[in-house]
Formats: sequence, C-alpha cells, structure tokens
Amino acid sequence: MRRLKPRLTVIGTGYLGATHAICMAVLGYDVLAVDCDRAKVDALAAGTVPFHEPGLPEMLRKALDSGRLRFTTDLAEAGAFGDVHFVCTGTPQVAGSMAADLSQVEGVVRGLAPHLTRPCLVVGKSTVPVGTAAQLTELLAGLAPVGAAAELAWNPEFLREGHAIEDTLQPSRLVFGVASATAREWLEAAFRPLLTAGVPCVVTDLATAELVKVAANSFLATKISFINAMAEICESTGADVHELSTALAYDDRIGGRFLKPGLGFGGGCLPKDIRAFIHRAEELGTGESVSFLREVDAINQRRRSRTVDLVREQAGGDLAGVRVCVLGAAFKPHSDDVRDAPALDVARRLHEEGASVVVHDPQAMDNARRTHPELEFADGALEAAAGAAVVALLTEWDQFRGLDPVRLGEVVAGRSVVDARNALDGATWRAAGWTYRALGVA
Repeated sequence: MRRLKPRLTVIGTGYLGATHAICMAVLGYDVLAVDCDRAKVDALAAGTVPFHEPGLPEMLRKALDSGRLRFTTDLAEAGAFGDVHFVCTGTPQVAGSMAADLSQVEGVVRGLAPHLTRPCLVVGKSTVPVGTAAQLTELLAGLAPVGAAAELAWNPEFLREGHAIEDTLQPSRLVFGVASATAREWLEAAFRPLLTAGVPCVVTDLATAELVKVAANSFLATKISFINAMAEICESTGADVHELSTALAYDDRIGGRFLKPGLGFGGGCLPKDIRAFIHRAEELGTGESVSFLREVDAINQRRRSRTVDLVREQAGGDLAGVRVCVLGAAFKPHSDDVRDAPALDVARRLHEEGASVVVHDPQAMDNARRTHPELEFADGALEAAAGAAVVALLTEWDQFRGLDPVRLGEVVAGRSVVDARNALDGATWRAAGWTYRALGVA
C-alpha cells in the first residue's frame, strides 16, 4: 500500500544531493542519504557540510536533530527503506569530448535496481542528455526484481549555488517528467508541501523534462554571452556597455537579469551542459539547431583571454616577472566551487605568461590550492596585493566590492586595477590614484 508520505532516499551527497536530502528532511520526510564516499557520509552524519553553501550547516543540524535524516553507504539499505529514490549524482564532461559522462547515473541504477523488491519510483535529478531516461527505464525494469513496478521519472533541479536552500524550499517551478499516473502520484506525494504552498508544477513526458534543464541553461548562457559580445563592440567603438545594458533592460521582452558584462560564466553546470547539449543534438542529427551555442561558448572563453590582455597591458606589455594580485577563485560569490572557474583560468594563464600570481578568495582557497598548486595564495586581500603591479578582481565577492582603494594603494607596487566583473566604482578608484580598467569599457 502506498504511503501518503513516502520515505525518500537521495543517492549522491554532492552539492545537489546533500542539499536535497537536508531540505526534504526539514520539510518533514524521512530521508536516507547514500554515497559511496565513506568520509563524506561520516562528515555529513556528524553535522559537517563538505562544501560552502550559506545556511546549509544550520539546516543540516536541524535535520539531524529531528531524527528524520540518516546517511549510509549501503544501496541495499536504501532499496529496503525508500519509496521514492532521488538520483543526484554528477554528469561531468567526458575528458577529450563534449559529451556528458553518464557512468555515475547509470551506476546508481545498476546498483540500486537489484534491491527494489516492491513498487517504487526512481527519480533522476541530474542533468542528462535527452533520451537518457528512456534508456534507464529499460535498464531499471530489467534489473529490478519487481520489474516494471519500479518506475522511473525525471525531476530536473534548478539550484543556484549560494541560493540552494531557497531554490529547494521555494523553487520557481517544479517539473515532473513521468510516464504514468502512478509516477505522477509518487512525485506529488514527495513534494506535497511545495505543491500545497502554490509552487507551479509542469507535468510532462520524460524527454521534455530532460530538455527543460539544458534549455534553461543554454538560454541563460546565451544571454550572458550576448551582453559580453556587445561589450566587445563597445570596447572597440567607445560606447558604454553599462548604459547599453540599462537601456535593453527596460524592454520587458528582454529584462535585465544576467545582462551584465564581465568575465563570463563558469562552474560545474553551464559550460559542460551546453557542450553536452551540442554533442547530443549532433548525435540526433539536429546539430545545426544549436550551432549558435558554439559561439556562446567561444564568446565566454574570449572574455578570459581579454582579461589577460588587460592585465598584460597594465603591466606594460609583458607579464614576465610581474607580480599580479588575483582577487577571486570561486566561479561565483557565496560558493567554494572552482570547477571551470573563470578566475582561476585567468590566473593560470597569467602564470603561464610568467607572472607571479597571488590569489585570495574568501571561501575557495582550499579547493583552489588543490586544483592549482602552481599558484601562490594569500589569506587576505591586503596580503595578496602586497607588492603587486596589477590587481585583478575576478570574482565579485562583497568583500572585494568594499575594499578601500586608498588602503590597498598603500601596499601595492603599482596602482593599476582590472575589474573583470564590473563590480567596483571606477570613479572612486580613479580618484584614489588608480588606473582603472574594466571589461566592456574603452
């Protein structure tokens, strides 16, 4: 008999999975979170979140104290416990290819299915190429002892790092990709508090649900790259990209969100998702329909090259032996995620041209040190800037926006700043004696 409040498992306790498990427990569900990484499981069970997300440690403690959240490494335990199983593993880019690596998602289905002995629902939340759910449906039914009564659905996630709790508990929408009324009923039961609160819900087929996430990310990436393409034109013509963006934002068909020029996007989602979308479209014979995404990606990469150009120009045309202070390592503020981080990519390129690069970030220092041991790191902005010929602001943390240009000017060797995020007040910095350069500004 189906429970009115299903018991949930969340398989994969990375950024998505840990957040989902914690928040669902806080909503009142009994949740068993599963991961093959014993150290990660032990840390979460002890109340430690292994990544930076504002408010999540407190939410984890609340969930643990409620007794509704447990952690395990045992898929057999998960199969026996859960009614609805959320798959939240990663789909990174395949090395040397634009394709998505589906080995983790497929591995979860293969590992979980033999333990499914009663009717249940397996729900994919990971971002996957369209058609993946159909393949997993066959795999699941073939391996599960209960057969086709172990159904599969897709419920894409729309988390923004730094806002993950809000996006989980108060999402802009829910998307249910289902193949039966039973699957829909399971998902409605699993998200009852959100549905009762009036969160919009789109119920659709599996393929459409898979496409929603990649289409949303592709549109967002296109909008970001569009304004950065305009920034390239503005730099060459003397036009003001900020005023251009403001004028465009008044058009309600366009809007101003994400229409801000700068260093561009990075992280573990947008870059690899649009590349995987291109790859999948080409597999389907419809590559021309998304060929524009190649230029979206190229524009984004050019922002990084242009930032290096600006730093080199401020250094007098040659970076060899020049000390450069890089403010920022995470791909965005309020995160310690350095996957495909534009800031670190720029820092690496500066280092390869011979610069002595010193990096500071409020949260991402440990991750940055692991991925880029060739760089130097400092525990504070003033320490990083000491003796620097050029300061480059590459992640728009509030701590960097609030820097005092007079105080910073006392420790640098040269008062030259490259604001790759358009986060600083150029007039204030110029008044303090700095040469101020920003992307999109001639």
